[in-house]
Amino acid sequence: MEVKVIPIEKPEGMNFILGQSHFIKTVEDVHEALIQAVPGIQFGLGFCEASGPKLVRKSGTSKELIDLAVKNSLAIGAGHTFILFLGNVFPINVMAMLRSVPEICTIFCATSNPTQVLVAETEQGRGILGVIDGFSPEGVESEADALNRKTFLRTIGYKIA
Repeated sequence: MEVKVIPIEKPEGMNFILGQSHFIKTVEDVHEALIQAVPGIQFGLGFCEASGPKLVRKSGTSKELIDLAVKNSLAIGAGHTFILFLGNVFPINVMAMLRSVPEICTIFCATSNPTQVLVAETEQGRGILGVIDGFSPEGVESEADALNRKTFLRTIGYKIA
């Protein structure tokens, strides 16, 4: 077995969700869930089929985001994994709907941070071991840091007074 580190290639600040499911029906079900969750959503989805023709299946509402999803799906190359790039929404806006998709087994991460995917490769294929999401902490928040966090969440509308 060989462990590979696959960086997610994306523009800085772009949000994505990486997960695993069990069936090619995932592609259509995720698409439907996303457009129901947020009308006008912009996204691109890539899904690595694990049997049969073993294709990267794709869907979305933005050609640019679909192309990005396909590129990263090919780089990861792990069966039954999907990557979803989000254009005009944040993961928090769609996570509940994604969790309701019956085929989805695991969500490895939902982030805009620089991310590395740890992939194990054997003679059979590839599987995701985990992810490195962002960077290691450099300290513990102070009272001022906590106040800034709380103010930020209220400023962007995720918490009320």
